[in-house]
Amino acid sequence: MVKLFAQLCFALVVFLLVSSYQEKNMLADSGTQPAPYFSLPTLSSQERVSLASLQGKKTVVYFFAPWCQVCKLSMPNLNKLYEQKDINAIAIALDYDNVEQIQKFASDLDLTLPILLGNHNISANYQISAYPSYYVLDENSNIIARAVGYSSELGLRLRL
Repeated sequence: MVKLFAQLCFALVVFLLVSSYQEKNMLADSGTQPAPYFSLPTLSSQERVSLASLQGKKTVVYFFAPWCQVCKLSMPNLNKLYEQKDINAIAIALDYDNVEQIQKFASDLDLTLPILLGNHNISANYQISAYPSYYVLDENSNIIARAVGYSSELGLRLRL
């Protein structure tokens, strides 16, 4: 029993170290750093969504690539919370070849949350170096949490 506990503690420490390393180049989540501005087209229409339109409510800004296997596992968790109206969320597609690739990704996962078409500028402004990556913004669009990698429903709830 003690050996199992020690192994679990070791695994937790390794997980936390890896997570910290992956997040080291992301924007600060102090609650005082404003999120970089954006105005991006949506996947489903010619409308645009801007950072200003998200103010007034906590929002998860989720960055993904359509070829990312971890994104395929994680995004349904985010979408479920979005559908339950537990959180406001948008997903921003990066590192894609064409719009059809993103449409297939969204269709295969039955995603209903808004998907925006990102570009190199937003990737650089948000310092995205791995997928999935996400930021949690407060009502004033300040960054209050950040993460890289798989996120469960519980993990997302805890960051809100």
